Amino acid sequence: MIVELSPGRLSWDEVDPARHPFDSASAAQVVHSLGPARRVPLRPDVPLADSAMHAWSWGEAKLWADAMSHALVQRYGRWVVGWRWAHDEGDFDGGPVGNWCCPRDSITTPEETLARVVAALCEWRGWLESLAGWFEAYPLELADVEDQQILWERAARNLILQVVDRTGCGSGWHGHCRQVLIWFLSRWGVAPDVALELVDQAVGGRFRSWTGPDTVLVDDVAEQLALSLRPDDGARSAGPAPDHLKRWLEVREVVPWQESPDGGAEGPVTPSRDGAAEDIHSFDGALDPARAAGLLAALELVRADAARGASLDFELLRGWQQHVLATPQPPPFRSLPAFAKRGRERYGIGPDTRDRLDACLAESATGGDRPLPLIARAARAYLDVCFFHPFDDGNARSAFLALVFVLAREGVALSGVSLIRRVTFQADDPQDALILARSIDIHLAETRRSGVPSTR
Repeated sequence: MIVELSPGRLSWDEVDPARHPFDSASAAQVVHSLGPARRVPLRPDVPLADSAMHAWSWGEAKLWADAMSHALVQRYGRWVVGWRWAHDEGDFDGGPVGNWCCPRDSITTPEETLARVVAALCEWRGWLESLAGWFEAYPLELADVEDQQILWERAARNLILQVVDRTGCGSGWHGHCRQVLIWFLSRWGVAPDVALELVDQAVGGRFRSWTGPDTVLVDDVAEQLALSLRPDDGARSAGPAPDHLKRWLEVREVVPWQESPDGGAEGPVTPSRDGAAEDIHSFDGALDPARAAGLLAALELVRADAARGASLDFELLRGWQQHVLATPQPPPFRSLPAFAKRGRERYGIGPDTRDRLDACLAESATGGDRPLPLIARAARAYLDVCFFHPFDDGNARSAFLALVFVLAREGVALSGVSLIRRVTFQADDPQDALILARSIDIHLAETRRSGVPSTR
């Protein structure tokens, strides 16, 4: 899957400075050596409120910022995605970083932009190191929590105040505050799922955007958190992860697919530009030129298969995936349970898993028992590949190719795909399926506005 860029999902193990070495003195050299540093987008010379600026900010500029995040992750590890966690309503709400805001405001000249990246990266790292220092200032033992209750309470109070000061209590600041408290409990041995539960219970939705908590509220949250801890919280957990493939198959049957937009009903359309190929060049090419070349070769094969009216099944997928992964032979179906989203989702495996995937993909042609709009079928095929997770690697790219194929088989191509390739979807949330369908429809509507209707 594509690396998740949201810093709000980072765990303490992922960001703990003791686990992830970093040399701030060499940060500028590293940033300038990365692929995206050589392709800082040209800022349009138009007012901020101009629609061209909005399109640039959410298109080319955001793609570049995402590519820089991915390149930094490859160099340093996933902890680094917080470099864009700006104050207030930046790329991500309510963060501790002041040196970066968003593509519209932070991408200017190449020199200034890269300097901001370096400054934001070092600022984020400095914040993590400060948190680690505050954690260590209270040498706590979960086994002695009853005797140390006042220390746990003081530590929690101090951390809340530190986040309040750092974020300025702008939009969404409480999300990071909640995360820091979970990190703190995790550092001192509380099971992560238990830490999340205890923090949510203590905060109780009482923190608000744009509003700093008063002393009474801070003290009460810290006290409630300390009182809720038990010596066995390190052993308590939710148990093994559920089978999210099974959950998806259940959700798949109850998603109101008929509510999906029906933009595909207007017939084929030829885009003014090849959104899929452009995205691969800019996004995947910034990560690794060889990766982009393999995906482009697969894209060409996808369109040829669509033109000849091929049926979508695993055998077709693995032919494309051979190019995606640059393997000598088409890769086999996985033989073990698979994991995604840093282990938060687990996809089971059984003797009939491949057959069930083929049955699901076959429905992409018409919708199965219930005829469905093209957009719904494309979205469902994408999610089928994601959650069946048939390959050991590259499943997000495979899912994207499946979506392109379903559209192309009916003469539809898109002039943009960023809303599809930049979002992570959950296996057990029916609304995510409709969000994906709406994202496809947004791109399709834009394609029709700027494209040339096809004749078949």
